[in-house]
Amino acid sequence: MIRLTAALAALLLAGTAHAAPVIVDNCGQPLTFETTPERMVTQDINISEMAFALDLQDHMVGVSGISGWYKTTPEFEARRGELPEIAPKYPSLENIVASGADVFFGGWYYGMKPGGDVTPETLADQGVKTLILTESCIHVDKNRPAASLDLLYGDILRLGEIFDRQDKAQALVEGWKARVAAVQAVVAGRAPVTVFLYDSGEDKPFTAGRFAMPTAMISAAGGSNVTGDMETSWGTTSWEAVAAADPDFIILLDYQDSGGAEKLMAFLRAHPVMSHLKAVEDNRTLALRYEELTPGPANIDGVEKIARALYPDAF
Repeated sequence: MIRLTAALAALLLAGTAHAAPVIVDNCGQPLTFETTPERMVTQDINISEMAFALDLQDHMVGVSGISGWYKTTPEFEARRGELPEIAPKYPSLENIVASGADVFFGGWYYGMKPGGDVTPETLADQGVKTLILTESCIHVDKNRPAASLDLLYGDILRLGEIFDRQDKAQALVEGWKARVAAVQAVVAGRAPVTVFLYDSGEDKPFTAGRFAMPTAMISAAGGSNVTGDMETSWGTTSWEAVAAADPDFIILLDYQDSGGAEKLMAFLRAHPVMSHLKAVEDNRTLALRYEELTPGPANIDGVEKIARALYPDAF
């Protein structure tokens, strides 16, 4: 019995170690995990939802960057459970270290800034590994390809490999691909509807460029992002450029903590130029939440919503 108990204990301990080191790509650099992480902290609602999709709550010690920006859904809070929020917006190095994290899953401008307090280098000095959101790699590597839904699929598959949830990750990705394919089958052959995404800003609009997930989502839904040629992920353009593009449709980012989509639409209706766009006059708009437009499981719901809004006669 003593030998059997010792053997069971050894097996339980071995369960936290990979059979062989897991090495994943991390913005073009290898990131090695000798053992399965047990104390991950996730930044932002979209990244947290990636972890929740794989039921990784038992491998987490907290979330970050939620309450300072967003109103969460009951579903999100149910999945979050008792996980504490270590910071309402951007965490400090001290916040992350004090949480006891062994991994921080964030990104450039998703909890980290180049040259800032929290970077993979500063975290490594404290014994914390950093898993970087792939969409954000463009901020440190200008040779990245344009955004695609493969950014979401790849990050979920990475998580599955790191946490030994490969089967669940693969099943999620296959299900998502099937849903996107179903949308594309419906909109195939139609002339693309031109779309402008309005995130925020009054002097200049903040929007999505070539390397941001909304551009890929709009394309997957059969549309064309009028700022999709901007050589950036998220950035500013001019109202004059938007007016010249004369988009058929407008997506409003509904932050819900400062008037949300209603405030954005009220501004457009009062703007001396934008108010004359047909999309504004005809109220051809769709409000989507932050987690639907930044890389995460809700992107698939977002693609379906965009497609239904752009082509209401087809669904």
